[in-house]
Amino acid sequence: MAIFFAPIFNFWNPGLLQKLLCTLNLEFEAFRLGIDLKMTNKEINCVGIVVKPKDEAARQTACELAEWLEKRGIALVGKPHEEAERVDSAQCGIDLANADGFKVDADLIVVLGGDGTMISTARLTGKRETLVLGINYGSLGYLTEFRIEEMYSALESILAGDYDIDSRVMLDVEHLRGGERLASGRVLNDVVINKAVLARIIEIEVDLNEQFVNSFRADGLIVSTPTGSTAYNLSAGGPIVYPTMNAVVLTPICPFTLTNRPIVMPDNAAINLHLKNESDGVVLTLDGQVGYSMQVGDTVSIRKSETNFNLVQPSNRNYFDVLRNKLKWGR
Repeated sequence: MAIFFAPIFNFWNPGLLQKLLCTLNLEFEAFRLGIDLKMTNKEINCVGIVVKPKDEAARQTACELAEWLEKRGIALVGKPHEEAERVDSAQCGIDLANADGFKVDADLIVVLGGDGTMISTARLTGKRETLVLGINYGSLGYLTEFRIEEMYSALESILAGDYDIDSRVMLDVEHLRGGERLASGRVLNDVVINKAVLARIIEIEVDLNEQFVNSFRADGLIVSTPTGSTAYNLSAGGPIVYPTMNAVVLTPICPFTLTNRPIVMPDNAAINLHLKNESDGVVLTLDGQVGYSMQVGDTVSIRKSETNFNLVQPSNRNYFDVLRNKLKWGR
């Protein structure tokens, strides 16, 4: 085999030459072992279906999809799963499937619903890099980007290994009291500490990698992922962050001091939130779906999760198409 290095030697760059030689060695080793370096998408053998509660159209689609998958030899994780609601099994055989089945067995989860259903699905992925395909019922969602008429063509592409992944950061959260862990969870959108309707203004002390940041006196505090930057964070005056950025946003809710503005932080930082003042009715919420009561002295520990949320990305739309549509830019 002859290799022509003239362009490299004419523009002498040792780093570039070393990179090229490493690439050639890797390709030769892959060829010797019979490995195709381009084949990075995994094979789909088992699929879980999550259905939006109380949506008859989504239930019917789940039945048709289950039959479509079975005809192609694709196993299902139990029957289609309807988050937070048990329904009559006579209606398309939908039931509350065991969440552990999704975490252990599913290579792909198909979500039939909206962004809320998609967010709840983040708790079903476990520690595996499970693919998630969001099929939207209603207007185009931030996360459920595929329309119902695009579902089967998207699935054909996925089963053929022809798909792109939009990998989203998630956060691991622990609620601590006196050194004891009361609760833990994982979020795709945000972690929020806020007061109840009649509670006084609250004070939350924040440290980043054991460095004191500030004591925020406000109605609450939001720690948002880039995915969640278009949710509560945006309503509270926080910035829109591109979803693949390695960042989290710390946004005070109605701060007492107007100079307390949102802060963008690295997503690999260790963030601790400490509730400092006595105030009844303070609540910790995870993704707006799971809540815990807090007491003075409680700590919320936030770390970047080792598991990403892997969305199948449509080839005919991008993130800015979604933003323009949802936020009605230019209208």
